[in-house]
Amino acid sequence: MGFAMYVPMLSIPPIIHIIAEELFLSNAQVGLIFAAPLITLAILAIPSGTLSDKIGIKRAAGFGIIVIIVGSLLRGTATNFITLLAFTVVYGAGWGLVYPNLPKLVGVWFPSERIGTATGIYTTVICIGCALALGITLPMVYPITNTIQGVFYIWTIPAIVAAILWWIKVDESPRRSTEAKRTGNSRSSSYKIWTNINLWLLASLFFVSNYAMYTWTGWAPQVMVTKGASPELAALMTSAIFWACIPTMFIVPWVSDKIGLRKPFVWASFILLFIASLSVIYVPLSLGWPIIVGAGLGLGVSFVMILTLLPEMVSVEAVGRASGMVISIGYIGGLVGPWLAGYILDITKALDLHLIILSGLSIIGIGLTFRIPDTGHKYRINK
Repeated sequence: MGFAMYVPMLSIPPIIHIIAEELFLSNAQVGLIFAAPLITLAILAIPSGTLSDKIGIKRAAGFGIIVIIVGSLLRGTATNFITLLAFTVVYGAGWGLVYPNLPKLVGVWFPSERIGTATGIYTTVICIGCALALGITLPMVYPITNTIQGVFYIWTIPAIVAAILWWIKVDESPRRSTEAKRTGNSRSSSYKIWTNINLWLLASLFFVSNYAMYTWTGWAPQVMVTKGASPELAALMTSAIFWACIPTMFIVPWVSDKIGLRKPFVWASFILLFIASLSVIYVPLSLGWPIIVGAGLGLGVSFVMILTLLPEMVSVEAVGRASGMVISIGYIGGLVGPWLAGYILDITKALDLHLIILSGLSIIGIGLTFRIPDTGHKYRINK
């Protein structure tokens, strides 16, 4: 499901110049198209989390993947900015129905000491999908039809496969009994997520993480092109963000489970993002690869560790609503980042100012990490 959600979205950056040329779009409009799924995700994540608490994960997410298929196919019929934006919003509505159920599924099916590893598994596959979409869309997928419409159709196939497997294979019943509470942390009632300060802090961290994630994935190709890379090389370099994430997203949560700590990994991720965001302004193309890999490591660790912390901060029966809240607020950052980058590019003809803003937000992420509790089992035992 994670793979199928992401590949239609990440197919946009490699062909961003073709879309802009064929549909006569500005950089800000293309940035909005790329980030449009996040609009509906931000709107629907909270009601979707509540819905899954009521009707179950299988039906809520199963309906969501069908909406993703419909929206993704409709994008292939778009002929201008308005229709492409509208159909991308439909695709994003499916995101809003599916996404909150992924951390909830982990929270329901796995004990606390395995949440990190389980989260790492599904986020690793998300990363594989993102890397493939960025790396092969322009050199391999686009030439099949030589149309942007063909790209949209081809990248809908994984969602069709995921929908079939989801409805056939997913078992609603959890493997373990529902706990009223897990342990140790300061937790508000499952029905009081909106007054849980730790969730607000986590949502703010997710805002910064997604701002960085979608700025890097959406506009790194443009940054590399301005340094002298061809569009094909720039797309391949950007895919390194996710190739770097793949081992990181699996290994880091597993190590976190083993040592029983979460926060040190979050600190390290935002330090890496600060270094990468600031240094990419000044380095030549030859040093672009290590900078992008460093950004990928920071993005991957922050993403997977925030999703690991999420189901540990509330009781099991409230995970759906808590996921909706954190994801909704967090993905507003994913919407704002690419759009603002495109707007600044239109005005200044460069992305340097936005990269400085991104480095500042990374410092804010470091500060926010000091305020959240460490939900690892070592912390709970010591407490």
